[in-house]
Amino acid sequence: MLAFMDSAKSEELKNAQVVLDKLIYQRDAGNLPPDRPHAFIYFLTIRNLSDRRFTLLGRKWILDYADGKTEVIEGDKIVGETPTLAPGEEFSYNSYHVTAINTIARGSFHGVDEFDKLVYVKIPPFEMIIPENPTATAD
Repeated sequence: MLAFMDSAKSEELKNAQVVLDKLIYQRDAGNLPPDRPHAFIYFLTIRNLSDRRFTLLGRKWILDYADGKTEVIEGDKIVGETPTLAPGEEFSYNSYHVTAINTIARGSFHGVDEFDKLVYVKIPPFEMIIPENPTATAD
């Protein structure tokens, strides 16, 4: 695990928030792995409602699958960036997850504040539910 992602050694920024702006389901059997033919494109906004500047250096996703399995994905940066947010600023981006079954995603973004203190912002859980008739693109 990356040192800055250890929640036990960092402080949650309670006045920062992550918002799921939009979630789009897409099935495209030609471009997705055969064992994970369902794509969910998510659009997130990270808002700094705190009183201090912070820089996000990485992310930790926890994926809970309908079959009871859990997968943890950690890594540097957020879509290749390390956004710095002053009070009142926000950072929006989109990415995707491919799956074979219904999934609940949650996690956190990790970084440092202007005082070099380790901080994190929680990603609230959101469900990626495969439609009963998954032949079309929907949002």
